[in-house]
Amino acid sequence: MNLARRLLDAVRPAPRPIPAALWAQTLQRWSFLAEGRTSDETAQLAQLAARFLAAKQFHGAHGLEVTDAMACAIAAQACLPLLHFGPPQQALRWYDDFVVIVVQPGEAVAHRELVDEAGVVHRYREVVAGEAMERGPVMLSWADVEASAEAGEYGYSVVIHEFIHKIDMRGGAPDGVPPLPPGFMGTRGARQARAAWLAVIEPAYEAFREKTIVAERFGGAEPWLDPYGAQSLAEFLPVACEAYFTRRSRFAVEFPALMPLFDRFFRPRDFV
Repeated sequence: MNLARRLLDAVRPAPRPIPAALWAQTLQRWSFLAEGRTSDETAQLAQLAARFLAAKQFHGAHGLEVTDAMACAIAAQACLPLLHFGPPQQALRWYDDFVVIVVQPGEAVAHRELVDEAGVVHRYREVVAGEAMERGPVMLSWADVEASAEAGEYGYSVVIHEFIHKIDMRGGAPDGVPPLPPGFMGTRGARQARAAWLAVIEPAYEAFREKTIVAERFGGAEPWLDPYGAQSLAEFLPVACEAYFTRRSRFAVEFPALMPLFDRFFRPRDFV
């Protein structure tokens, strides 16, 4: 940590704790936040969420009023991937490249531009439940955030999805490989670490993509994860992480190779 950052952390005031009743309401409504976690872990998550709330600005779109309960629900889910990344100040540096979170009442329309192999520019619109912008704000549909409370058995959380994109983007454009710590999985150097990550996640992605294609084209069994993850490795990572954090036990059964890989990254202190 550089000196300027240490000094900033030292003088930054402690955030106001989340009221106990509000925190209990959040854990009850989004039960996956506490499921399988110790009381110490949920207390740590509350501290992370409180610091997150103190550092970010929430803006409601189209006249939506973002209440304390809404902001708390978003903060708790956004911080869940950081739970084992060390002290709150250190962990939240993963999200220090932006301040604003825009909350839409429902889905939003995003304008896209794609250049094909022939150099032709295609412009189109896409309906999205959320979007994370590189070194920019995060947009979330409140309707979809609410839906995740009821759809947890399917491993769904739009908040976790978009904030995994943010973690992936710490290494540049999202590609399904987050910035990996030195010595990750016993490797030497960033190139070896990346290769080790891809050696595990790419086969899982290809198998999921094949299963999704078979289901869509030939009436095969529907995959457990959201088929959106079959679009690319950059989308498979957040879709898989949604399930990893919300339905850990089933994820371990469905993706036995990914479980230890994700544990190595998201729970590094378990391997010290």
